[in-house]
Amino acid sequence: MRATIRRHLQAWMLGLAFCCSVAVGAHAANPPQDVNGVQVLEAFDKQQSQKVDAGATIDDKKKRLIMFLLGIPLLVLLLTTGAVGIAMGVFGKPLFLVHMILAGLTMTLAIVHVIVGLVWFYPF
Repeated sequence: MRATIRRHLQAWMLGLAFCCSVAVGAHAANPPQDVNGVQVLEAFDKQQSQKVDAGATIDDKKKRLIMFLLGIPLLVLLLTTGAVGIAMGVFGKPLFLVHMILAGLTMTLAIVHVIVGLVWFYPF
């Protein structure tokens, strides 16, 4: 039984190594073209100006409303996480799992809030 499992594992690993070597060989056959970064950025800028139409943009007032609506549950989650942490630490309540779930949700919403704020309001 062990010999059969070992042979199957060896055959699988040999196949994986073969696939990786073929992929590396195929990549090495196509040498990279000599393109400078400015040309790439100009191509992206040209595509962006062609794709953007007036109906797809969000005005500043709506962006601020969306950020505010993201901030409300963020503050509620933050205060709730803190309250559960205090109840757990000071009063000895067994709420560790609830605290960790709330902390994870708070961090996720905080990261989304930061990314949206940077993308919409930071002048690049």
